[in-house]
Amino acid sequence: MSVPETFFSVSEELRLFWLSCIFGAAFGLVFELFRTARLLFRHPPLLVIIEDIAFCAIYCVFLSSFAAAAARGELRLYFPIGNILGFALYLATVGSFVSAAMKKVFFTVKKLLDLIFSPFRHCYVFLRRKAEPKFVGCSKVIVSYFKKIKILLQKPRCLMYNKKVNNKRRIVTNVGKKS
Repeated sequence: MSVPETFFSVSEELRLFWLSCIFGAAFGLVFELFRTARLLFRHPPLLVIIEDIAFCAIYCVFLSSFAAAAARGELRLYFPIGNILGFALYLATVGSFVSAAMKKVFFTVKKLLDLIFSPFRHCYVFLRRKAEPKFVGCSKVIVSYFKKIKILLQKPRCLMYNKKVNNKRRIVTNVGKKS
């Protein structure tokens, strides 16, 4: 009867560590995509938080998949350490060049899209300038109609805190009576 191995040899552990370093560098590239998107497009803080949570979720799925596929389902501490080391080495060496190249590519694409969509933008501005006075005039009519309707829950002269005489809360016998 053959018993499966329950431990890794030193060479297998070293191979897994190097693989985790390489995959950490690959996650540096994924992080570059998020970082470049943040630089190109304005992000509200909530969207930045959502992106960070998505990045962490992707990393967690990757780490568990890596442990299941390469390490027989065993998660070792040196997997995330290797990932962090590969990630840091990527950002310190190749990451700055890749980031600069991605910025250039994305800014070029953005300028090209602006050039393509500029006639549509001008058409939209023209139509909005023509249509806006009609809608604003219509809304003013509706607002003036609702201002004419007076729905009063309580008469203001019957409230004690609306009276100028009762600033010091004296003479409270006339609350609710018409003066």
